[in-house]
Amino acid sequence: MPHPPISTTSGVEVTPLCDAVGPMGPSIARPPAELFPGSGLPDEPWVLHFHCYLIRDAAGRLTLVDTGIGAADSPASSWAPVPGTLPRELAAAGVTPAEIDTVILTHLHSDHASGAVADGRPVFENARHVLQRAELDAAGGRMLDEIVTPLKGQLHVVDGDAEVAPGIHVHATPGHTPGHQIARAGELAMTGDLVLHPMQLADPAIRYLYDQDQETAARTRAEMLAELRAERAILATAHFSEPFHRL
Repeated sequence: MPHPPISTTSGVEVTPLCDAVGPMGPSIARPPAELFPGSGLPDEPWVLHFHCYLIRDAAGRLTLVDTGIGAADSPASSWAPVPGTLPRELAAAGVTPAEIDTVILTHLHSDHASGAVADGRPVFENARHVLQRAELDAAGGRMLDEIVTPLKGQLHVVDGDAEVAPGIHVHATPGHTPGHQIARAGELAMTGDLVLHPMQLADPAIRYLYDQDQETAARTRAEMLAELRAERAILATAHFSEPFHRL
């Protein structure tokens, strides 16, 4: 059953869009205790929910945070439950891809950005695609060739914190990738892979195997969660089963 949207104090409506649900494929799957060293998680598959977020402001402008796993042949196909259902989720919300004004890519991992391109062309043809400079500089492989390059004319590259649409900000949160970023709309923080598992809310020091720089990721996670907790912010997470969590 779809999750309902929530409204923030800044007057925007945020709708969670569930692109897919499933465990990691065998190419990268590991026991949970290996994925999160020291966590003591039971030896059973970690089932991920792949959430994107649609933001509609008071003027009707539309921003999409992350674009999901993409089509059956996307860069995510080696490990994620492709194809993603983001196009269907957007249609259910009454939105066409052409109506999206801004796309924020939290980072260039295949489960967060592959849905930005289909058949070699940008899916969100009228949207600026916001990406951190450090993330663009580190791009390579299929993500560079099949996602970044087709988006070249639509990239909006930022360095650090920036307002990328009225009332919508991005904040650099490096560690998971060099240019990872989160998005803020009022008290709502769309966190990408800043936090991968609910246990990291209680203990941000728990590391994740696929953080590119685990030490930096843990420090960034602790600092950002402390700031968000002080604000009593709402987290909109990428991979938890429930998309929204009040700190």
